[in-house]
Amino acid sequence: MQYSLDQHRDDVALALDPRMPLAPTGLEETGLELSFMLRLAAKCATEQDTVTASHLAGRMKLPKVLVNVLIKELGKLAFLEARGLAGEDVKSDIRYALSTKGLEYAHAALRQSQYIGPAPVSLDAFCRQIGLQSIHEERITQARLIESLEGLVLSQSLVEKLGPAMNSGLSILLYGPPGNGKTSIAERSSRLFLQSIWVPYAIEVSGHVISFYDEAVHRPVAVTTEKPYPKMDQRWIECRRPVIKTGGELTLDLLDLTFSEGSVYEAPMHLKASGGVFIIDDFGRQQVAPQALINRWIVPLERGYDFLTLHTGRKFKVPFDELVVFSTNIAPKDLSDEAGLRRLKYKIYVNNPSRDDYIRIFQSYAGNVSVETDHRDLELFYDTKYNCNLPASCYHPKYLLDFIGAYCEFNAMPKIASLEMLERAWDGVFTLD
Repeated sequence: MQYSLDQHRDDVALALDPRMPLAPTGLEETGLELSFMLRLAAKCATEQDTVTASHLAGRMKLPKVLVNVLIKELGKLAFLEARGLAGEDVKSDIRYALSTKGLEYAHAALRQSQYIGPAPVSLDAFCRQIGLQSIHEERITQARLIESLEGLVLSQSLVEKLGPAMNSGLSILLYGPPGNGKTSIAERSSRLFLQSIWVPYAIEVSGHVISFYDEAVHRPVAVTTEKPYPKMDQRWIECRRPVIKTGGELTLDLLDLTFSEGSVYEAPMHLKASGGVFIIDDFGRQQVAPQALINRWIVPLERGYDFLTLHTGRKFKVPFDELVVFSTNIAPKDLSDEAGLRRLKYKIYVNNPSRDDYIRIFQSYAGNVSVETDHRDLELFYDTKYNCNLPASCYHPKYLLDFIGAYCEFNAMPKIASLEMLERAWDGVFTLD
């Protein structure tokens, strides 16, 4: 059998990234029912007086050849009428408008679901794509970890614990005294992963649409205008692995589908984090008990999948493929029982800084804010203020130096962290017992 040009183009596209979703070449390859796509096309046609195949293809993110099939079907049903060429060139697209019957059809579709936009992908296609681009498939090197933590002063023993944990793609509990960089460490995970993934605009489940792509959390990758053949499925957006952070506002409701008045669902935040990192900051300070949150995630954390429920009562399975990082100041024993803590695979204690680390943090930040330091004054200040009853914290240098900078600017003084100025800053920043 002769090797065709189309086959060659397929091989070229897949050689670039075999995980890339390819554009459907037939309606059946969209994974959607014909009736669903006809309703969506009719709803898209209500946005303008007349539409062309090119406009609908751009709006629905489908190949123009498939949109022409939908237009033909809508024409057969007398829902869509031709209104002449869009331009003077005979090769111009034909303009179409909804007939009276077509408007009734479109409005009935809108009453059923107000979703108008890119054609969703099927649930099967979503699950398959998440598997192809799993976070477990990207390996983190020691060099990349160190680079991602640049600017943070951490002990070597802590870095050695973070590496395997971050590389696992499973779950991590960062715990320890407040103000020592747990949140900063979790947030730096956004620098660890270099691969891009593909995120769908929306997902279709049993005729219902779940909005997925979120501009607030998904960062598209800049791509060139030259696309490999066959073109990528435009219903997907190539993005960086997402990093989603939540804190005290997290409730159990936010981990379920949100059903809007327009009969459109919004994917929960942990599903949007698929293929990336989900950070639960200040764990234990949510309105819901930490044990309840861990109970909600026993199955996802243990088995790698979750169950969501439509308002009709239908449950369906979705992948749970992400690095989950819990950050807390609360002792683990006060968060959950042993069975719950067992689901958190890595427990990493982030301690207060040593004397040397504290001085390194202080001098590093002082350089950033243009405050001069005296090493002897700084050592004397540390030895005077800190002891076993009052341990140092990583956030102290910033607070002290910010005070010194503001005080010196207000009084038109040189910015110098002298012992006298450090004492003044201490009294102005920290409260007395």
